[in-house]
Amino acid sequence: MPTDPALARFAGIRAWVFDLDDTLYPHHTGLFEQVSERILLYVERQLSCGREQALAVRADFCRRHGTTLRGLIVEHGIDPAPFLDFVHDIDHSKLEADPALVATIERLPGRRFVLTNGSQDHAERILARLGFRDPFDDIFDIIRADFVPKPHPDTYARFLGRNGIDPASAAMFEDLPRNLEVPKSLGMATVLVVPRGTAEAPVEAWEARANTAHIDHQTDDLPAFLARIAPNA
Repeated sequence: MPTDPALARFAGIRAWVFDLDDTLYPHHTGLFEQVSERILLYVERQLSCGREQALAVRADFCRRHGTTLRGLIVEHGIDPAPFLDFVHDIDHSKLEADPALVATIERLPGRRFVLTNGSQDHAERILARLGFRDPFDDIFDIIRADFVPKPHPDTYARFLGRNGIDPASAAMFEDLPRNLEVPKSLGMATVLVVPRGTAEAPVEAWEARANTAHIDHQTDDLPAFLARIAPNA
C-alpha cells in the first residue's frame, strides 16, 4: 500500500468507486462532448426550440434537477429510455485501450464499482473499449438510481446500501467537483480527476467555482495516481 504519507488514507480503502465519463477515460477523447451535443439535439427536438434556448434549458435543468434527463422527466414527462439510447449513440473510435489503467484498477485491494449518471449499456461499451474484462463488482447506473442523478444524496445512499459499502472505507473518483461533496460528507476519500495537463476541472458556465474543501486529492493522470496508491497490491 502507499508509502507516501499524503496517501495514507487509502491504506484502509476497500471499496473503490469510479465515475465513468471523463474519469475512467481521458477528457481529450471528446466522447462526452459527443454526448453533450446529442443531449442538446434531443432537447431541441423534444421542445421544438433553437440551440440558444436548448442551452438555456439544459443549464436550468442541470442546476435545478442535477441533469437534463431528470428535468425532462420531471417537467415534461418524457420516457427516459429513448433519451438514453439517443444521447449515448456516439462514435467510440477515438477511445483506445488503456492497459495501464486496467492493470492499476485490477490491483486495487477490495471491491471496485462504477457509479454513473449514464446507462449501464453506455458504461459497458466504454469499459470494453478501454480493455476491461469484468473487474467491477457493480455498475450502478442512472436506471438503478431510479433516474435520480448524482449529486442527489439519495443516489449515493441507494448505491452504498445496495452494495453494503461502509463510506469510511470507500474512495470516490470524479471529474465533477460538485459530485464529490456528498461522498466527502459521508466520510469517503475523494479524488478529483481533471483533464491531462490542467490544474482544475472545467465547469459549466452556470456553475459557480465551488469550494474545494471536499476534495482530498486531485490528479490529471488516473493510472499514475492509482499506481502510487497500490504499487504492489
